[in-house]
Amino acid sequence: MFYAFYGIAIVILVLHFTGWLKRNNVEWIMLVLAIAVFPAVIFLK
Repeated sequence: MFYAFYGIAIVILVLHFTGWLKRNNVEWIMLVLAIAVFPAVIFLK
């Protein structure tokens, strides 16, 4: 589960830096990812 979370996080980061999230108005996913990192590290590891 821990590795799946980081795999999804990497995909979201790539989409962010390529501009895909902004073009499709889903930039809020970056905020959700930022908030979810700390609980994921604490509870999934």
